[in-house]
Amino acid sequence: MAVTSLRITRRSLVLDGRPFGAAGAYEKIMGVLRIGVDPVHPANQAITDLAAAPRTTAGLVECEADFYLLKPYDSARGNRRLLLDVPNRGRKVALGLLNSTPRVPDPATPEDFGNGFLMRWGYTVAWCGWQHDVPRRDGLMALTVPAVRSGNGPISGPVSCEWRPNARVETLPMADRYHTAHPTADLDDPAARLTVRENAGAPAGAIARTAWRFADASHVSLDGGFEAGKIYELVYRAEHPPLVGLGLLAVRDAAAWLRAASTADGNPCAGELERAYVLGVSQTGRFLRHFLYLGLNEDEAGRRVFDGAIAHVAGARRGEFNQRFGQPSVNATCSVGSLFPFTDTPEVDPVTGERGALLGRLETRGTLPKIVTTNTAAEYWRGDASLVHTDVEGTRDVAPHPQSRLYLFAGSQHTPGTLPPPDADPNTGSRGLQTFNVVDYAPLLRATLVNLDRWVTADVEPPPSAVPRLDDGTAVPAESTRGRFTRIPGVRFPDRIERPRRLDFGRDLDRGAVHELPPKIGAPFVSFVPSIDDDGNDLPGIRPVELLTPLATYTGWNTRHPAQGVPGDLMSMLGSTLPFPLTRGARQASGDPRVSIEERYASRAAYLARVRDSATRLVAERHMLAEDVDAVIERAGRLWDFIARA
Repeated sequence: MAVTSLRITRRSLVLDGRPFGAAGAYEKIMGVLRIGVDPVHPANQAITDLAAAPRTTAGLVECEADFYLLKPYDSARGNRRLLLDVPNRGRKVALGLLNSTPRVPDPATPEDFGNGFLMRWGYTVAWCGWQHDVPRRDGLMALTVPAVRSGNGPISGPVSCEWRPNARVETLPMADRYHTAHPTADLDDPAARLTVRENAGAPAGAIARTAWRFADASHVSLDGGFEAGKIYELVYRAEHPPLVGLGLLAVRDAAAWLRAASTADGNPCAGELERAYVLGVSQTGRFLRHFLYLGLNEDEAGRRVFDGAIAHVAGARRGEFNQRFGQPSVNATCSVGSLFPFTDTPEVDPVTGERGALLGRLETRGTLPKIVTTNTAAEYWRGDASLVHTDVEGTRDVAPHPQSRLYLFAGSQHTPGTLPPPDADPNTGSRGLQTFNVVDYAPLLRATLVNLDRWVTADVEPPPSAVPRLDDGTAVPAESTRGRFTRIPGVRFPDRIERPRRLDFGRDLDRGAVHELPPKIGAPFVSFVPSIDDDGNDLPGIRPVELLTPLATYTGWNTRHPAQGVPGDLMSMLGSTLPFPLTRGARQASGDPRVSIEERYASRAAYLARVRDSATRLVAERHMLAEDVDAVIERAGRLWDFIARA
């Protein structure tokens, strides 16, 4: 058992013992997991540089992970299911998405538990730090790992950083937002390179070495400042790489320990769990795809760890989760996370001759979980999501693996929409030309978890995959939708659409060592977006009530606000809400081709009646839970009021 101990730092009843329905009261356990992995064990050999890590006297490679657990106080009242939520950049995600509550590091109030979904259904919910560069502050969850070493002196290698500032700034951190950077090995390194692109489609131009400098080992400054909207990339050399890939084993081993360890081992869930599921969202959805790709769903005792997995809004990408000098939070598309293969089943890239499958290693080992992959329209407009289910030449659909389901949450953006929508992205401060997308796909995600559980425990097949397809014309080139969108008054279609490209990072990449940064860039892959109806709303996928009974056009894309530079480029991950004209007269005066709200619905009450019909239909199709219907109708009423005031 790779977990050697749990040091509990706090244990308490949740909400003073207030019950969550039939599951009763919950308790909260916080602490630190100590993990010791065997560097020669076959189950661990996929981890980059594991053999070069320092070992204990017992021959193990150790790390320490922040740990957080919510479990039924009376285990007999729980559902005996573990949901491990892989923290996104150190933040807990599951409660925010599935309980429809604001994300907080330490939920302590009734509002922090939202609608109580996970608790009412009796789940044991766990979080385990896995990311080495998360600072230990603000309740973020991190992993402490050793640095790898060589007998021939320090190990060094290249590191790449990319930024797109929203305002002019003189100095930038050499990491994603608040994360800890790989420090430069030499403040005066003449080989370090800084480049700039005018927009997403422009070539990179070199910035003279005399015009910029390392402000310190983890910050870079540019004479005159970095300009809003432009894309900057820094390549420099670092030393003493942390063992990034241990994060993959920490997640695996935390879940395995909770499932199988005894009370004597210090396991607070001993004998209480029959099934284990894992949820990855955005960055950690990509983490989960990487975990599956490396075939890591098997512990050192040879047991399957996760019975089911949900990889949400990851698109077709993986990430720098097992790379020397990897930056797990990096979101740049020209990274190892954008490499072939993309599909669950075997495919061949005819340009490179490479053959691969995301699930190939798991199939070989017989440890494949049941997998649900969910994406929003934003990941399709980002340029990569369709590669999960089409070949790289864009000529045919690729059938999903029998153990997987693929769904598009139609008309939605990367994160669930809120009412009212914010003026700027809370995480980055980015603003869009259009109002942000307000579609709330959380009800669809809750049904996804319930369907996965029934698939695992009762062999009840989930609804069929629902994604854009080439064979029925619902997967289309993004550029083909330009005419329909630009007929809507005030809409600016993006000037350019990015697509993933073939990348060459040099030798030894299969061993996790990148030698070529930036990579050599080859031919683009062919990718698609969902086709749209006369209103501009997505046709394929699971259409939520907002699309089944629309008040607006809801897109997975939005262009940058002119005040933040390069307004023709797409925003990252955020979509748009383009309200229908309120009246026939307003439609005629503006030339809007879309039917007005008053021509669609006789009244607010008539609209809500139609929403109830749409919600009932989704329940019948098992894409929504009956318990969510009233809340969905209540929110639809608030959406009507928001659109009517717009």
